[in-house]
Amino acid sequence: TVEILEGFRDRDGGEVSVLGFDPAKGQRTLKSRIGIVLQSTGIDPYLTVSETIELFRGYYPHPRPVGEIVEVVGLSEKRDTRVLRLSGGQQRRLDVAIALAGDPDLLFLDEPTTGFDPAARRGAWQVVKNLESLGKTVFLTTHYMDEAQFLAKQVAVISSGRIVAQGPPASLGGRNTAATRVTFVLPDGAPELPSTLQAERVDGTLRLSSTEPTRTLHELTGWALDHGVTLQALDVTRPSLEDVYLELTGNVEGTEEETVQAATGRQRRRKGGSDE
Repeated sequence: TVEILEGFRDRDGGEVSVLGFDPAKGQRTLKSRIGIVLQSTGIDPYLTVSETIELFRGYYPHPRPVGEIVEVVGLSEKRDTRVLRLSGGQQRRLDVAIALAGDPDLLFLDEPTTGFDPAARRGAWQVVKNLESLGKTVFLTTHYMDEAQFLAKQVAVISSGRIVAQGPPASLGGRNTAATRVTFVLPDGAPELPSTLQAERVDGTLRLSSTEPTRTLHELTGWALDHGVTLQALDVTRPSLEDVYLELTGNVEGTEEETVQAATGRQRRRKGGSDE
């Protein structure tokens, strides 16, 4: 699906429009207005960061200055470093820098943090946030639900080539109105819960679902105080984005499913036309 939007694959039917253009026709104007960060990019390892960006700037009519690009992606101190001496996370940032060379209005990021350790992922997330501050629209694919929740203003879940849900992360799939989950552990010898608190036991942990969490917590903690019971490992959560994703896609492993998120900044109109 995403490859069709990027113009790399022909569609079987229907209509597709990206920035008002049909990507299948490969118009030069469209190509100059989009940037694409693939999962892997072939870059000359003996060029420096600046030389690499400068090379790709030459392909566009209105390129962005090298200095601005390296600052946005956090490579200012590495601009004179050869590509082969960059860490994996830094090379991924360079991939983003290349996609920014033509100062695109729309940027496609294809699973940019796959294989990253937690620290490198956080660094990559900041790069995406920086792109938003430039007024860019970022179309990002990811299987990491925390990534979608942190970065996206709009999330769409694609399953078998179809959008099965779309909306802000906080309300996707009815997440904002779904029952709150209360989990806790009772010590040995604790009295039975009152009949109004219907809890299920899962591996020694009691779990309540409530559409009125304030009332439920008030009753639960009141009961615990009255009986001198400590509610161990007490946790109150709404369904996570991952819970919603699994429900929407049927919780089936091995199927071709992906979460697509679009983090949209202010769109600027074009005149004329870690690894740490």
